Amino acid sequence: MANLQRLAIAPHQIERQKVYLNPEQQHYLSRVLRLGEGDQFIVMNGQGNSWLAKLETETSKKSTINAILEKEIFIQNELPIDLILISALPKGNNFDEIVRQSTELGVTHILPVISSRTLLKPSPQKLQRWQKIAREAAEQSERQIVPIIRETMEYSAALSLFDGQTLSNYYKYICVARNNYSSLLENLLDNQLPKSIVIITGPEGGWTNVEIEAAIATGFQAVSLGKRILRAVTAPLVALSLVAAVLEKRKV
Repeated sequence: MANLQRLAIAPHQIERQKVYLNPEQQHYLSRVLRLGEGDQFIVMNGQGNSWLAKLETETSKKSTINAILEKEIFIQNELPIDLILISALPKGNNFDEIVRQSTELGVTHILPVISSRTLLKPSPQKLQRWQKIAREAAEQSERQIVPIIRETMEYSAALSLFDGQTLSNYYKYICVARNNYSSLLENLLDNQLPKSIVIITGPEGGWTNVEIEAAIATGFQAVSLGKRILRAVTAPLVALSLVAAVLEKRKV
């Protein structure tokens, strides 16, 4: 079963043990993966549930390809807590890679933000592109959850979402370069882990002092990712790797 292809679908596509595939999914399974009538694959609804399914062609509906759910399967590849990434948008299409890599590492929520030094002003179509990348990355990395990606918001608006959240429920960190702050790893190892961890990483050029102070005033702890200066696309990868490694070692 480990070698079966995975397909992330929307929950509303399942009805009475049948999966109603959209044209893009039909093309992917039949033309790209070359699956045929009766071939099995794994369906996941992106919310933690997975099923063994098999392809079925409905000749009465112009050869529409759908699937029958055979049985629910229980796979646990997820991290034991919610892992939330707030990331300032880097230039170009680099946020695509942040979405892909953070999904592979187990993030559950991604919040793209515009900071003082953000160079990119994304179009509304970007969100759909990021959601597609997250679905594909979840399939590839054999996850059961597809991360929720919020619409792009101002940095201050993202901070306000976590203002007042109690320390016992959230650990909140903002990653800052060129500083003497304690490392993120030290903080993770020294503390009991909460229900959720929120990580903020910055844009090209880093955070302004005002932005760092605003995060600290909202209850975020400023931390370091090391002595070297990381690119905006590298910092989320490093931070989330540290969190995932500690979580999996502790097996919370």
